[in-house]
Amino acid sequence: MKRSTLELLRDPMTGSPLELDVFTEADGEITEGLLSAGGNWYPILDGVPRLMHGPFREDYSAFVAVHDLADRLGVEATATPPTTQVETNKTFSDKWRRFKNYGFEAEHQKFLGGWFVKKFGLETADELPGFYSTKNSILEIGPGSGFNTKFMAEHCTGPVFSVDISDAAITTHHNVSSLANAHVVQADLMAIPAEDNSFDFAIADGVLHHTPNTHDAVRAVYAKVKPGGQFFFYVYKQMGAARRFCDAHLRELLSPLEPEACYEACEGITELGRALSKIDTRITLTKGIPQLGIPAGEHDVQRLLYYNFLKCFWNDAFDWETNNMVNFDWYHPHDAWQHTEDEVRGWLMGMGVVDYEINDANPNGISVLLTKPA
Repeated sequence: MKRSTLELLRDPMTGSPLELDVFTEADGEITEGLLSAGGNWYPILDGVPRLMHGPFREDYSAFVAVHDLADRLGVEATATPPTTQVETNKTFSDKWRRFKNYGFEAEHQKFLGGWFVKKFGLETADELPGFYSTKNSILEIGPGSGFNTKFMAEHCTGPVFSVDISDAAITTHHNVSSLANAHVVQADLMAIPAEDNSFDFAIADGVLHHTPNTHDAVRAVYAKVKPGGQFFFYVYKQMGAARRFCDAHLRELLSPLEPEACYEACEGITELGRALSKIDTRITLTKGIPQLGIPAGEHDVQRLLYYNFLKCFWNDAFDWETNNMVNFDWYHPHDAWQHTEDEVRGWLMGMGVVDYEINDANPNGISVLLTKPA
């Protein structure tokens, strides 16, 4: 954590400014310290502020003992029972401990850059630096490995504040700590430790549907955007009946597994995706099957199965382990909601948003770029 991070932080429980005690510091980064406000306190460990509470808060008794803080901080109350969100966090903590370099490879960046172009409604990847350079401050929810955190911080004129409830916060910190304007914290997006109406741009790409309630998550992030600022979010789109059945059936079987077992169970799905991609065959349906959400027209066989029956991801830009991780990412999380465009438009109407666009980035997601009313 940088000392300048303190200016952005607020107590996630009360919204109050936090006081900082520094225990160890190296190369301009606070590696261990304490953040406090009133009776609430949060450790800084391995350079990352851990602004967690409730069932998400870990046991910090060793931290208290090492720094002789027992008399000052007292004894913590027992955490509440685990929730599905806690289980989902385990999925992503494991994922981002394994795939620390995801998005940093040249082939990854080419693929993912094109992905953001479509999501933002831009023409080419050359427009991405200019898009971010118009933002004076950015809030990022769910940075993953931090590949986009780094790209945004390199082009944003002010701070990029990244929040993740899982160990992705630690991975991201290690990948972006050298950038003076990159700030990473571990916190719940439902209690973002920053002031409301304080960021020019917020981005939550493929994150909000992994919470207990996607709509509530959208509103929580939206509250942090300045009037006149922009907010981009991507959520899963409700798929056809056959795909929904397969998703629910496989998730019921795979999500209870330990991560290692789930990765192994996904290998057959990944192998199917690779085999279908190698066929490289297209078919034409003159009528389509509207009852299953399958439109008429020309279809790549792998994409036809992928979008309508079974998520069997494969992309030659990634190695086997990364392709398998993408399928694991779909089937292991406990919370993974799907939504319709009408449902999302209803959320926006309820928030008073009138200036927005839904970009057609891919058939199984909804990409929203909105402007908060001034």
